[in-house]
Amino acid sequence: MADGPKLYTIPAHRAFADALAAGLIRRFAGDDLGLAKGLVLLPNNRAKRALTDAFVRASDGGLLLPRLVAIGDPAIDEAVGAALDPADDLAPLPPAVAPLQRRMVLARLVSEERRRAGQPVDAAEAVRLTGDLARTLDQLLVEEIAPRRLREIDLSEAMSAHWQRALALFDIVLDRWPEELRRLGRIDAAERRGLLLRRLADRWDAAPPPGFVCAAGITDSAPAVARLLRCVADSPRGMVVLADLATGMDEEEWQALGPHPADPVTGFARRSIETHPQFHLKLLLERMSVNRGEFRTWRDGSDHDATVARGKAVANALASADYTAKWTTLGAEQRRLGGITAAELATPGEEAQAIALALREVAETPGRTGALVTPDRGLARRVAAHCARWGIDIDDSAGRPLSILPSGTLLTALAEAATQRFAPLALLTLLKHPLVRFGPERTVWLDGVRALDRVLRGPRPAAGLSGIGAHLREARRGRDAIAWWLEARALLEPIERVFDARERPLVVLLEAVREAAQALCGDALWSGPAGRAAAELLREAEEHAALGPPLVDPASLAPLLKTLMDEVAVRPPQGGHPRLAIYGLIEARLQTADVMILGGLNEGTWPGVPAPDPWLAPRIRVELGLPGLDRGVGMAAHDLAQALGAPTALLTRARRGGTQPAIASRFWLRLQALAGERFDRATELEGWARGLDDPGVHQPEPQPAPVPPPERRPTKIAVTDVDRLKADPYAFYAKRILGLAQLDPVDADPSAAWRGTAVHEILERWAREDACALDTLHDRARAMFDQAHPMQRALWKPRLMEAIDWIVAQMGRNQDEGRTVLAVEQSGEAALAGVTLTGKFDRIDRLADGTLAVIDYKTGKPPSPAAVREGFSLQLGLLGLIAERGGFDGIAGKARGFEYWSLSKKGDAFGYVTSPVDAAGKGDKVVPEDFTTLAARHFTDAAADWLTGTRAFEAKLHPDYAPYAEYDQLMRRDEWYGRE
Repeated sequence: MADGPKLYTIPAHRAFADALAAGLIRRFAGDDLGLAKGLVLLPNNRAKRALTDAFVRASDGGLLLPRLVAIGDPAIDEAVGAALDPADDLAPLPPAVAPLQRRMVLARLVSEERRRAGQPVDAAEAVRLTGDLARTLDQLLVEEIAPRRLREIDLSEAMSAHWQRALALFDIVLDRWPEELRRLGRIDAAERRGLLLRRLADRWDAAPPPGFVCAAGITDSAPAVARLLRCVADSPRGMVVLADLATGMDEEEWQALGPHPADPVTGFARRSIETHPQFHLKLLLERMSVNRGEFRTWRDGSDHDATVARGKAVANALASADYTAKWTTLGAEQRRLGGITAAELATPGEEAQAIALALREVAETPGRTGALVTPDRGLARRVAAHCARWGIDIDDSAGRPLSILPSGTLLTALAEAATQRFAPLALLTLLKHPLVRFGPERTVWLDGVRALDRVLRGPRPAAGLSGIGAHLREARRGRDAIAWWLEARALLEPIERVFDARERPLVVLLEAVREAAQALCGDALWSGPAGRAAAELLREAEEHAALGPPLVDPASLAPLLKTLMDEVAVRPPQGGHPRLAIYGLIEARLQTADVMILGGLNEGTWPGVPAPDPWLAPRIRVELGLPGLDRGVGMAAHDLAQALGAPTALLTRARRGGTQPAIASRFWLRLQALAGERFDRATELEGWARGLDDPGVHQPEPQPAPVPPPERRPTKIAVTDVDRLKADPYAFYAKRILGLAQLDPVDADPSAAWRGTAVHEILERWAREDACALDTLHDRARAMFDQAHPMQRALWKPRLMEAIDWIVAQMGRNQDEGRTVLAVEQSGEAALAGVTLTGKFDRIDRLADGTLAVIDYKTGKPPSPAAVREGFSLQLGLLGLIAERGGFDGIAGKARGFEYWSLSKKGDAFGYVTSPVDAAGKGDKVVPEDFTTLAARHFTDAAADWLTGTRAFEAKLHPDYAPYAEYDQLMRRDEWYGRE
């Protein structure tokens, strides 16, 4: 063994970085410069920081550290060049193609090939597809698989047409991609990294470095990495240290993991168990041409280690399915998960609260460290927010995607608003963004935005900035916001001119977004980590845009930007809590803490659902020798085993994920099944998490019934409010006494109220300006639709025009009967029961016998006779009462006709007349002569109760006649409605 490769493993129950640092200090710190002359190869930059911290903890005083190099660093060329000084006699390698540069070129190639195939895609979809294409291409390069192997695959007829097309397109792109690289004078970053590692291995084979070399914690099984690790292991002063290699696993179980050779008869190989946490290590060992029996256990440990028994129990729990039968033969000690507790919560919010409580407990214990490890970034953000309530600032080392940070959301909001031609929702989302007019000017700016918001409530105005301006000029409330709008419009006009319906070069669209964003936000947009990331992304995108698709639909820009920003992780600057941390799975490797919390242990989260490869079918990946889509599950299992090596570990999951039940992670279920009754539950923590939000005794509010003093009660009431007063007095109280009114939604669909207003306006102008000439009503209706939104024209115009035909015909019949229109849309009032009753009629006609007919236009269903009998829906009767008392100028007489002209559908036609009265009293209808008297009596009773009296304004007094829900939340209806 002394002359063979120097191979070691640090078991999972030991803190890897601390054990490694302790061992290197013991071996090499005797010489003053022993450590400083050495070199440690690590998997990533986070591992470098972890090992540095471990050296600090392990050293008693000053210490000259070895040189630390991350072989997975994206800037590996600089790290290798500076730290390892490649041989001078070799020609320098071409620079690596920039990721975004490659993305744009591949997007153009995909767009061109899809267009030739008759399946064109827009720029956003091309960029999304090329993200997966680039990852697949990198896997081919890392695994050193020549693209020509694609042509050697025998595609059977059973292969789906989809995969055949995808493979053909992939083949064409890979043919053209090398030509593009040669034209650019660059090579792929993955290929360059492999070449550098092979050059380094060749150099060290010929001339080993003078100091020690330690490759530690590297799990990448790429051939170039395996070659370098074997070179390090064979070096006189080299050593390879792996994390948690299962040297004690049964040989049969170890060999079952794979990879397996192909059967000489069938040509098929037995399927590898890539979901096992040891598979990637076994593959690495095979490529290094070493045996796990050659590995020795690293003898050094630390104060952050767990027990050996726990490490063995975790390994048993993660055994492959074919070997879990041995659980029944294991003794109690081999099933014990000492130091591991589990908390199962109801919801993700409750889970985050429990984790935050556990971290707070760690923070309040002097010298104790804690970390949350989770692949769920949403859970990580929730935990950080909970901790922030207590003044605990925790860094999430995995970062957050730029697309959800203010600088990223501003860029997508701006592109979406311009694409939608500044539709109300998109425009207000942009103008209200926290970065717009950031600083002392923001208060004045928001005053203008709020004024615009009020005006844009309701159906959508005409498109474009000009449409918004015209709407402001026409609206009553809009005139106050016109001056502010002129300033805002000037900022947005340049991007509106660029984002028209025509395709444009991508760089033109990007420049327009950048300039408009600068005009709206100033330098605040580019400040901080997120701002700098956004600025760098835009700079690179503009620099390489000419290499992408030549012309881009402006509608593609927002999803294109979001796709790119989703892949940019913005990590916070250092400076969070010194003893607490939040890690993603990659960031957590080689990390340690006294308390490790493993959150989000639900299936689909940990492990995550393997993302399908849209370019290569699973069978094709197997034929090529690429990693299976399930290999990430095995890596996640290995990460779990490593994290469970802390002295204390807490597992958490939520029983629900969002709106549906969640399934416990297979890892959770395995640990639970292995431990059985010894699966320790953190019941106290679960109780704390629930108790924080538990109000104790639930005391719902009673049905509200305010009793304002007489002087606060209104002395004037509109006929349209009488039903509300009687059916839902509280709603009347909220509207008239509290002065609360519901706002229409922004960019609302045309509601029944809007349609009614539009019809009333048409008929009013027809009566006033055309004297109800039958041949002009159609033109009036068409003119209204010419200014309406296209969606409104498409959905409502056919029905309204049919109803207009009915109105023309009905009006002609009325004229033949000697009926004339007296007035339309006139307001009036009359004193009644000690209050003033006001109303506005739609139309009043003079009948042939000299009496009056009160008409109300309806776009929906008229009230039923039953409602009238119950004392509701008396609006027509009250209007007739005001007319009889001379409340309307120029109108006198007895009201005998009461009609609803409904434009809704009845039978096969639109439009019909119905009345709440009948001369013979048929259908339980009121006799016409009694209708105004009935209305007066019911109104007098209501006024005596609530307007001149002292009766309480009860909520939902008659719910059958109180269908509107504007004030249900205010009255807390759901707390008391329907209770005994």
